[in-house]
Amino acid sequence: MIILRHLLAAFAVLIGMASSAFAGVYEDALPKFAADSYAETDAAISAVAGSGHPLSLKVVEAVRDGRLLVSSGQIIIREPSGNLISAVTGQAFGPTPSGLKPVRINNRVRRAIEAALGSLTLLSSDPAARLQAARAVFRSRDETALPNLETAITQETDANVKGALQIARAAVLLGASGTSTADRLKAVEALQARGDQDALALLSTLPVGVQPEVADAAGKAVESIRSRLAFWNALQNVWYGISLGSVLLLAAIGLAITFGTMGVINMAHGEMVMLGAYTTFVVQEAIRTYAPELFGISLFLSLPLAFVVAGAVGILIERTVIRFLYGRPLETLLATWGLSLILQQTVRTIFGPTNREVGTPAWMSGALEIGGLSLTYNRIAIVIFAFAAFATLLLVMRYTSLGLYMRAVTQNRRMAGSMGIRTNRIDALAFGLGSGVAGIAGVALSQIDNVSPNLGQSYIIDSFMVVVFGGVGNLWGTLVGAMTLGIANKFLEPYAGAVLGKIVLLVAIILFIQRRPRGLFALRGRAVEA
Repeated sequence: MIILRHLLAAFAVLIGMASSAFAGVYEDALPKFAADSYAETDAAISAVAGSGHPLSLKVVEAVRDGRLLVSSGQIIIREPSGNLISAVTGQAFGPTPSGLKPVRINNRVRRAIEAALGSLTLLSSDPAARLQAARAVFRSRDETALPNLETAITQETDANVKGALQIARAAVLLGASGTSTADRLKAVEALQARGDQDALALLSTLPVGVQPEVADAAGKAVESIRSRLAFWNALQNVWYGISLGSVLLLAAIGLAITFGTMGVINMAHGEMVMLGAYTTFVVQEAIRTYAPELFGISLFLSLPLAFVVAGAVGILIERTVIRFLYGRPLETLLATWGLSLILQQTVRTIFGPTNREVGTPAWMSGALEIGGLSLTYNRIAIVIFAFAAFATLLLVMRYTSLGLYMRAVTQNRRMAGSMGIRTNRIDALAFGLGSGVAGIAGVALSQIDNVSPNLGQSYIIDSFMVVVFGGVGNLWGTLVGAMTLGIANKFLEPYAGAVLGKIVLLVAIILFIQRRPRGLFALRGRAVEA
């Protein structure tokens, strides 16, 4: 028992000596904040962070937020509540001294603050804070954080956080002086497994004098990461192309009906898309005012209303203007262009010329990460919706009497009329159907584009390109044309730019149409082939 008491006493003495040493490091570092020197402030932050003092985190956070104050050599922390406490004792400060000035910081000091905060919060009880701290250490690669990293890795139970901690440790070890060859090789292996741009940058800039084995392993890792990134980048471009293609499909599918069935060059088609987007805005405003709990299903409520509004306007346009211009395509082009300007100005008068906010429901926020592929939920929803709209329209055209009549009128209008089909009525319904589909396209586009009076103008030219390239009036041609142009555009953009890429595609389509005037999938029928 006597020996045990002596051992406990010795242990207490050692703890006291260690605490005194930590306190000494901390207290020696504080006066450097008063030196008004960025270099001294940088050194003080590193010393405070490594001291293990209970006030270390408060001091570093106060420097970051401009709340660490200096007056006549005294170091004072202004807490978020406004109270003043001593940075030495942590006790409330007495009368507010005059001439208080915050410690100045620059980019170098900010990097030191980020590294210090990362090191100090590695052992936080909050997993999100630990993950953020691991990422901060990875970016700063501060060697002083290594002991805390080792401790945090051994204690960590969350697999995601532990992986981030191990990557941060690998980044520190790779650049730290005195790291053994074995540790550096393990660090290279860990960074290769991460395989992103940050890992590539670290492995491409090894410290001077690194071991030859490490340099060789890093070179192989760099090649492997570049190959992997090229693969994922190609997949990402394919996804972006499909996403753009689905947008073009939504915008063009209604035009394929009106242009194919009636031969009308409808320059107001984009405004039908715009009306659908504004219908979504009105529905959401009503829901925000009267039933906020329904906001999650606001888009589903907007779809039928957008179809009805845009379809009704389309039928009105056909009955009052288009019906008098059949067989005169250039005059329909001019008339519908004038109608597009009227619709735009009407919307400006009602809603104003500025963009309107259309919210995104919570279930469409965020992204799905698959390897190096990032799929945002709103784009996934639009792709699914575009294919669902295409399939629904295909079923309508194939298995309903309206679809049968529309196909008959498209292939041979005179014969359809002689069989008792009221071609004028079919024209109105077809124009309304195409406009309604454009309206529901506006619901989808409101989630990825600005809702403004000019919304439709962004898609009208691309829509005509898709329809002409795929084959006028052919829905399958519209699908293939939209996806082809979308993917080709996204692969051209990195090399030619957005504007030049579209010009190249336009020239390619013109050359293609010279060889196949009816597009990829030409309609068949006596009237069509005449």
